[in-house]
Amino acid sequence: MVKSIMVQGTASDAGKSIIVAGLCRILKQDGFAVVPFKSQNMALNSFITKKGYEMGRAQVVQAEAAGVDPDVRMNPVLLKPTSDRKSQVVFMGEVLSDMDAVEYHEFKQELLPKIKEVYEELGSENDVIVLEGAGSPAEINLNSHDIVNMGMAKLVDAPVILVADIDKGGVFASIYGTIELMPKEDRARIKGVIINKFRGDVALLQSGIDMIEELTDVPVLGVVPYADLAIDSEDSVALVQKSRRFDVKKDLDVAIVGLKRMSNFTDFHSLEIQPDVSVRYVMPGDAIGLPDLLILPGSKNTIEDMLYLRESGLEKEILHCLEKGVQIFGICGGYQLLGKKISDPLHVESDRDEISGLGIIGATTRFNAVKRTTQVQAEHQGQVLAGYEIHMGETTLDEGVTPFSTITVQNGENTRRTDGAVAHGGQVQGTYLHGVFDNLEWTRAYLNMIREQKGLAPIAEQVVTLEEFKDREYDKLADLLRNALDMKSIYQIINQER
Repeated sequence: MVKSIMVQGTASDAGKSIIVAGLCRILKQDGFAVVPFKSQNMALNSFITKKGYEMGRAQVVQAEAAGVDPDVRMNPVLLKPTSDRKSQVVFMGEVLSDMDAVEYHEFKQELLPKIKEVYEELGSENDVIVLEGAGSPAEINLNSHDIVNMGMAKLVDAPVILVADIDKGGVFASIYGTIELMPKEDRARIKGVIINKFRGDVALLQSGIDMIEELTDVPVLGVVPYADLAIDSEDSVALVQKSRRFDVKKDLDVAIVGLKRMSNFTDFHSLEIQPDVSVRYVMPGDAIGLPDLLILPGSKNTIEDMLYLRESGLEKEILHCLEKGVQIFGICGGYQLLGKKISDPLHVESDRDEISGLGIIGATTRFNAVKRTTQVQAEHQGQVLAGYEIHMGETTLDEGVTPFSTITVQNGENTRRTDGAVAHGGQVQGTYLHGVFDNLEWTRAYLNMIREQKGLAPIAEQVVTLEEFKDREYDKLADLLRNALDMKSIYQIINQER
């Protein structure tokens, strides 16, 4: 039998993903072969595995914490919203189709046999699987067709820990309400509760803990303090907590346009950890101003986001930045927005046939039916950059436009093709490479170039590698959870001794 433990939450953003990552790290430290698993993830942050399959970033973070390579089996279903009503359904790393909520609700039961199969494969290869739920298990209108919360727990007979976010308030009501809304069979699966994101003296919480344990007959396994860890967040819920202001204590102001369908904002985590960089997100109603670097991020619906830029007035602000000499960088959909035209004759992303872009780069993008999902290496100004591509658009450069890089390796095989573009004497750059800023040596050189333009001295590149930095943060997370949680009880739950 596969040993497992499942982390569910009283609501979205309760901290399920980070608790799973921390438990994976602890189990790894304790000598176990452990992997994460989430049967269904809804997020616009995704990653491409070494084999070219697409999966959710949350399970990538958890895999890193577990010390293993990301494997698409860890996240067999990925839903990527394309509009308010439809999502692109990615199954085992490949696109199935776009579906609305009703279509998918009826269809998803067909995926369960394969989900169980890949789960059991992972179980046969590892000691423990740490599962993550989605949203809340008390969504009583959806539970009859659930495949990610109690439906998944029942499918694989996994014990459950419930995580509740105290930072938002109403933590005891959310714990009690969630448990009480469950059928008796599901309630029996909950073996413990974790109260997450606490600020203050735990002693003041004890009377409430005693009462909620008596009311629910479920033990509280610990109270996790609020912590500021440099670990990737799962999805756009985390953007609410991102800064919208320039930190005047930092030298460089980096503004990222918060597109309506923004994807892969994890591309900018490596900028957020730079000592001289203040990263802010330009959300609806905000002004771009004149930052040192303006970034247009990825988008799941580039045409819709071009309309947003136009209708919100941000298009004029971006063009004003260009006129004033601001460095501009576009990634994937952001790169497409910088071009002259975006066409969608097959209506892959939109009902529109085409739309004019910002016109900053001499390039035209056409959407195709086939998505490119590749891990790549690219040559750029004498350096080798690693990254990954996730896009359905193909971009053609006007004659005389210089590419950003040359792709030399694609999913482990040698190739040679151009990527991206450079315009306006290097002031504007665009690329399809997600993760480009994770190449810290190149990133430091790029930031130092901007510093010199401001009359500031360059600073030394980061001494530790990105992998070393991440490892340090995962170890901090493990220490935090070890100190906050009753790990003896958690191991008993994993071993189904309680």
